[in-house]
Parts: sequence; C-alpha cells; structure tokens
Amino acid sequence: MAHLWVRAEQRLNEKRVGLTPEGARTLIEKKFKVTVEDSATRAFPINEYAEAGCEIAAQNSWPGAPLDAVIFGLKELPEDGSPLPHRHIMFGHAYKGQHSGQAFLRRFRVGGGKLYDLEYLVDAKGRRVAAFGYWAGYAGAAVTLKAWAAQQRGELCGQVGVSNGQQALISNLEADLNALTVPVPSAIVIGALGRVGKGATDLLTAIGCSVTQWDITETAGGGPFPQILDHELFMNCIVARPGTPIFVEKVDLSAPRRLTAIGDVACDPDSNYNPIPIYDRATSWANPVQRITSNPVMDVMAIDNLPSLLPMESSKDYAAQLLDTLLRMDDMSANVWARAEAEFNTHSTTT
Repeated sequence: MAHLWVRAEQRLNEKRVGLTPEGARTLIEKKFKVTVEDSATRAFPINEYAEAGCEIAAQNSWPGAPLDAVIFGLKELPEDGSPLPHRHIMFGHAYKGQHSGQAFLRRFRVGGGKLYDLEYLVDAKGRRVAAFGYWAGYAGAAVTLKAWAAQQRGELCGQVGVSNGQQALISNLEADLNALTVPVPSAIVIGALGRVGKGATDLLTAIGCSVTQWDITETAGGGPFPQILDHELFMNCIVARPGTPIFVEKVDLSAPRRLTAIGDVACDPDSNYNPIPIYDRATSWANPVQRITSNPVMDVMAIDNLPSLLPMESSKDYAAQLLDTLLRMDDMSANVWARAEAEFNTHSTTT
C-alpha cells in the first residue's frame, strides 16, 4: 500500500498544496494511506483532510516519517545540509545548472533517497502531466503591471500579497490603472502558446493591454530581438534550458526603448541558461522587483512562487491535473514515475 505524506510548506507566503481534501479522499478510497501535516497557512484547513480520512501529523514532522512514505510538498526544504533518505515529490530546481541545486542533490546521494521532480513528471511524449503554469503567468502579469503602474507614479512597486480570488485581483489592478493619466501599456509575451503564456495573455487582455504573442516560431532565429524593446512590458514565459536565446541583455539597457518592466515568470537567474541576464536574483513578495537602472527606468519582476498569490485557484487546478499520476504511485518503477527517477539518476550522479 503506497503511503503519501503531505508535508507543510515551510516557505514564507506559500499557501498552495498539491493535494486537495477531495483528492485525498479519492486516494484513500483506492486504499492509499495519506498523512497530512498540520499547517496554519495551507489554502485548505486541516479539518477537511481529517474528514476525508487522512491521518494528521505535526507540522514539519516528515523527517521522522516511515522510510517507505513518499514525502510530497511543493517548494524547497530547509537548507540544513541534512541527508535525505526518503523519496520526495517536489519542485527541486536542481537540474538546469542552478548552483544551489548541486548541494541539494548531494543530500539525496548521501541519504539514499530519491527526488521525483514535479517539473519532470512527464507523459510518454515528454509533456508535463501537471503544471502551475497558467496561474504563474496570470499572477506574474498582474505583478508586472503593478510595477509599471508604480513607475508611472514615480515609485518602486511595493509589497504584494495573497489575493482574495481572481476577480479581487482584477479589481485591484483596475483601481491602480484607472488612477493614472496614461493609457494602459503594450506588452509582448514570449512563450504565448504555453500554459504560462496563456495565463499572462489572459490577464493582460482582461485589463485592456495590447498584447503581442510570440512563441518558438518568432524566436527560432536566436536574436537579437529589438522588437521586445518597442513594448512597455515584456513577459518571459519560456523555461531556461540549453539553446534558449537571450531576449534582453545589458547592452539593451542603454538602447532606445519603451520597455521599462520585465516579468520573468520562468525565474531562473541562477541558471547558466538565463535568457534575461540583466538581473541576478529572484525577487520576493516584500520586494517584488529589482530595479536594474533608473535612467531610463527598468524593473524586473522575478517572484518564484507566483501562483501562491492565488492559492485556492492554483491549488485546485494543479491538484486536479496531478491526481491521476498520484493514483499510480503503487508502482513507482513504471511510466511517469520511472521517467522522473531516470531524470534524477542522470543528474544526481553528475553533481
């Protein structure tokens, strides 16, 4: 009997979860054992998991879980260097040249555990079985628009927080933009045909922005891309990987441009393949943008847990996509799980 242990997220402002109470009930009905850690911040209250039949554990007690339990979370573990003997399902951010990822993979090698990276749970055609992409793009476009609106007021974008639903987010943005005396900005979305790009495009269109949509056809030539500089906003919705072209580089900062705000939803400043190498760190809810230059202004938004700005919508969507794969956890040597394990084996032996 497979045992799934849903850990409490330890990252500040992370309210998402990859398994809803309804999904937990489905797993239990199929004879899975489900343990859920208590959490004061999770989008769903712990009593709903208890009512679904889950065993409830203390917050952050997963290091003492039975070794056959599969630990399921979303964001990073504490960086304490401790060995990791369990199998973990999570976003590892360790396979694309991230320097912190090398140390993370060494913890698995020392402990004997395995990482089933959520980004690498793919079907036979290589397509991800579940992704937060749509809501990452949606929320990322919203924060980038807020950054642009702050620029028009002569300010730096202030702290952002959880929105009370999609409509509340739109209403808040409309209030920001209606207070200005300038038209809404034009935007270019690269990766527009993917889930992230669709989310960004939907938000921008809902607000009334003119949106240029690019994807692989428009970027296959490898750049440079002066057209990007002709828009006030640029949303990067393409994941960094070998061969990804550079979209905006430091020389562009001194070129004639309308571009003043970049939303890097992919957010890989620590990657060797970063397509926007003008910034060097992720931004945060408290400080949503990094100001690169002031004359003329250029701000980069690179928050790496954007869907948590809309935790209920993003959790329900993601958990529904992932549930069928979790139901196949009774054989983690086959199909989606086998491909994820092979990816882990390839990368963990090279760090």
